Amino acid sequence: MKTEELIGLLAQDAPAGASLGERLARALVAAVGVSALLMLATIGLRPELLAALGTARVLFKIAFTLLLAASACAVVFRVGMPGLPVGARARLLVAPLLLLCGGVAAELVAVPRDAWAASLTGQNAAFCLFFIPVLALAPLGGLLWALRSGAPESPGLAGAAAGLAAGALAASLYAWHCPDDSPLFVATWYVIAMAFVTLAGGAIGRRLLRW
Repeated sequence: MKTEELIGLLAQDAPAGASLGERLARALVAAVGVSALLMLATIGLRPELLAALGTARVLFKIAFTLLLAASACAVVFRVGMPGLPVGARARLLVAPLLLLCGGVAAELVAVPRDAWAASLTGQNAAFCLFFIPVLALAPLGGLLWALRSGAPESPGLAGAAAGLAAGALAASLYAWHCPDDSPLFVATWYVIAMAFVTLAGGAIGRRLLRW
């Protein structure tokens, strides 16, 4: 049997597709719960959270990470099913990218040039690079476990999509603690941390999701 024929048969297997979606949903809910509990039990929410939620920077940070997480999860739910196009779902990632670019542009206009470096560096860059991947461990493991019940045509791509979703989910949780609110900080350190998780997911996926 040719590879194309095998992919076609797998794509026509509706129960398997439904099962994959259910596994991904269950893994996602459980893993996010674990990561949220980990954050609350260790670093907790930022003390002045209610006041901070009234600022544009904090709302931007939360909106960007949640939108990226939702877009990446939409890709994950499609990438594990063979024969189904991923392009339309992948284009959803343009929305958070545009939001991030808009936030950075607004920050560069609002903040004096001599303060750009301080806004970018922030106070907790190293901890951000450490803790976002830590919070991403449960979502990444859960999504990869669920994807094993599917048949992704590109295991590396599927793993990378799971890594991006896990990293974005972790970043969206960490945003409720992080006192560094500048879009410049988010565009640098959050993105680097999420990129690390994405690369790790791709590397793991190439081995774990082969079929």
